[in-house]
Amino acid sequence: MANPTEPVDAAQSTSEQSQHGHVPVMRDRMAELLAPAVEAAGAHGILVDGTLGAGGHTEYFLQRFPDVRVIGLDRDSNALRSATKRLAQYRDRFCAVQCRFDELADKLATSVATAAVSSADAGGVDVQKSQLVDAETRNAESQTVAYFGNTEILADAFHAGISGALFDLGVSSMQLDQLERGFAYKADAPLDMRMDSAGPITAADILNTYSHGDLARVLKTYGDEKFAGKIASAVLREREKQPFATSQRLVELLYATIPAPARRSGGHPAKRTFQALRIEVNQELAAIENALPMITDMLRDGGRAVFMSYQSLEDRLVKKHFRDISQSKTPAGLPMDLPGTAAKFRVITRGAEQASEEEIVENPRAASVRVRAVEKLQEEKTACAVDSEGRS
Repeated sequence: MANPTEPVDAAQSTSEQSQHGHVPVMRDRMAELLAPAVEAAGAHGILVDGTLGAGGHTEYFLQRFPDVRVIGLDRDSNALRSATKRLAQYRDRFCAVQCRFDELADKLATSVATAAVSSADAGGVDVQKSQLVDAETRNAESQTVAYFGNTEILADAFHAGISGALFDLGVSSMQLDQLERGFAYKADAPLDMRMDSAGPITAADILNTYSHGDLARVLKTYGDEKFAGKIASAVLREREKQPFATSQRLVELLYATIPAPARRSGGHPAKRTFQALRIEVNQELAAIENALPMITDMLRDGGRAVFMSYQSLEDRLVKKHFRDISQSKTPAGLPMDLPGTAAKFRVITRGAEQASEEEIVENPRAASVRVRAVEKLQEEKTACAVDSEGRS
């Protein structure tokens, strides 16, 4: 197997980045963290890329681990369409699913049930499971269930678990670059911010319908905006004149509302409000809270899960879950673990890892990343003692 830490050819990397407009953050380190689990699994290795985006991390894993198969998830149909085109040559080792990443377990179960029904309808004759389905296909319940590639991988993951998972949280580079999506505050665009264009609520809906208290709560909780109440009051006054529709009007309101001394520090004055609206629109923190136990439960022994966070709210959820699952439940003071109380996971990163200065220079979007990883222990190792961070 190829060395996962060996960098790809520089010219190839530059060409790929130019072609796809996407630079995967800490790509080599992600492969390094996942390598032990992938190599141990051999031909049975399955990775989940919980945030497929433009497909940069997945493409690298498929290149560096010749035996691994990858399930890529994304709720964004535009991202799914772009990534599956990029990864078409790997369709026998790759399957993309359009869904929010905390829906993976349900999608695996649905895929297995659907395959069973198809086989029964075919009179027990094997049906072709490797299929190409348009990224906007919908099932009878009107739920978005798009598949691309080899769906046998889904059945294998359902029955045998997965070797590893990567979650590159937050808004993707591709979404930021698509100005019409409304994620960026430096250009005038519709106040949408939905990662899934079929989502029920937009940023404009929040601004135009939320009460003062609810809007202030969103801005304070998800954006850590100290002027949340003042901004909410200004929004309610302005929307009485005309509903909010585009980002420039909101940015102008924020410049007028946030005091000048506060605008001179802490980055762009719209940064915190836009972050808060995006998180509320997409229910990002709820998805993370649901996905953490789901994905760690799906890991095989020796499997690893890696999470890349870009703001403190995300990182706090990841840190807490990893700490909880990597500590013994035996009451303090006892010399050994009681039966069934030993830690079943260990944290394999020391604190939160960050991108190198060199990478940040080349890819400024790596500046705020914080990486944490956990490994599921073998059954015979679960009685080992762990420290306060869950490291053995």
